[in-house]
Amino acid sequence: MRIAVATQADTADWTELRQALWPNHGLKAHEADIAAFLAAPGDTINLIARLPDGRAVGLAEAALRHDYVNGCKTSPVAFLEGIYVSPDCRRLGIARGLVAAVEDWGRAQGCMEFASDAALDNLESHQMHGALGFSETRRVVYFRKVLGP
Repeated sequence: MRIAVATQADTADWTELRQALWPNHGLKAHEADIAAFLAAPGDTINLIARLPDGRAVGLAEAALRHDYVNGCKTSPVAFLEGIYVSPDCRRLGIARGLVAAVEDWGRAQGCMEFASDAALDNLESHQMHGALGFSETRRVVYFRKVLGP
């Protein structure tokens, strides 16, 4: 397996992996997000994992968060914004490799903590996070109220 920072050449594979992770976002929106990341990466890292045959089978997107991150005590915090591994390639260490690469990047950015989140009902993600050394800090439900027309 090879893990590398995503480039323009990875756009089609990157879009496909993002669509698998976030299917409600839409291809055009993913393409626009990727174009923005490539034009101005800022405090982000975007990784693609490929098998020896070149097939893209995983991605990790992370960012430095300077605002408060639930459960963390320092700033900035490396934050795993998204991670995905193709179902036929899970349990092969690909997520572990992607997370390790983000950890190395976070350390290089001066981070002392690495955080992530998952939907309350995404038990598979909870298990993956635990297996990769994350510890749960809290559970939360967000609310909103519309204040006008």
